[in-house]
Amino acid sequence: MIFLAPLALLAALWLWHPLLRTGKKYYAIAVIATAILGALPAMLIWAIRNTTVSYTAIAYLQVPAGWLFASIAGAWAVAVLRDTVAVLGKMLRYPGVAKILWQPHYTLIVMSAMLLVCGHGAIQGLRVPAVREQELPLAKLPRELDGLRIAVIADLHASPINNAFYVREVVERTNAAKPDLIVLPGDLVDGDVATQAQNIAPLADLYAPHGVWVAPGNHEYYSGFDDWAKVFGQLGLPYLVNQAHTVQVRGKRLTLSGVGDPAYAQSHNNGGGVPPDIVSVAQQAQAQQAQFHILLGHQPKMAREYAAQHSVHLHIAGHTHGGHIRGFDQWVVAPFNKGFVRGRYTVGDMTLFVSNGAGLWAGFTQRLGVPAAIDVLVLRSTQ
Repeated sequence: MIFLAPLALLAALWLWHPLLRTGKKYYAIAVIATAILGALPAMLIWAIRNTTVSYTAIAYLQVPAGWLFASIAGAWAVAVLRDTVAVLGKMLRYPGVAKILWQPHYTLIVMSAMLLVCGHGAIQGLRVPAVREQELPLAKLPRELDGLRIAVIADLHASPINNAFYVREVVERTNAAKPDLIVLPGDLVDGDVATQAQNIAPLADLYAPHGVWVAPGNHEYYSGFDDWAKVFGQLGLPYLVNQAHTVQVRGKRLTLSGVGDPAYAQSHNNGGGVPPDIVSVAQQAQAQQAQFHILLGHQPKMAREYAAQHSVHLHIAGHTHGGHIRGFDQWVVAPFNKGFVRGRYTVGDMTLFVSNGAGLWAGFTQRLGVPAAIDVLVLRSTQ
């Protein structure tokens, strides 16, 4: 995310060039102010990694910083379209088009509109998610497991923003849906254990007849993997890290597993953890004679690698937050996640489900057309 700083400068230079008509002074002021505000998310990430400033203080700054960055990025996208149309107008000998589009007040209107739109997006992103129930057809699901209800709480990002009150509401809504089992495929927390553990404490009250199962995401690695693993254990939440566990459900052996996250290899991994080991997980599932195998693997971009083991029947992932914004999801989020953004996919002989997530990272709380959700998957056998 540190790359945002030079990107903010480029956006500012491009966005405000019509102000050159009013003089270099106003252009310089607009560029400097926009570049600084747009770079705030990168500055705050740097502060988290390199200073002793409390994460609580930084988290409250991340929300407005993310709103400003999203607004500037949106205005820049409109500016690219503006300049494309203006240049085409000149090429086609319609110079009046450029004259209109390059009026300074036009850019001010666009920037103001984006601030309003992204303000709405931030409000949507901070709302407690509703339960979204959907059927999931599965060719390998034993008939005895037809109708099994699985609640998915992905990307909760418990923090000073998504605090204990927020998490408590998610827990109550999940329990009210009466799932047969509950899975949490990573990114449950942000920040250090010492100051943030109380925000995740309500998860201890999650209940399902066949258990509550947790796997790590990249933010667990950034926030102190080993310390958070101890907290999950204290809350009574089985933490599946390259492990498989089989339970008897309706007379069938249902295996639940979880893998480490690719974030293990990143330079800002902070405090332990292990890399994903799908081979070990597949071997464990086979040794346990799994009749249906559900894998909790946080990042959907790993789906093809997981499917190649021919052991996993259903891979449940998060990480993408559903792409945040319609349009942005396919143009930006999909390429970074090998085309997997949200919903159901068939990957070889495995089914992948990517959740929109039940929360958001405080640094980018935008949701436009992609609501957060507590997913309740009703498994349907097609045998």
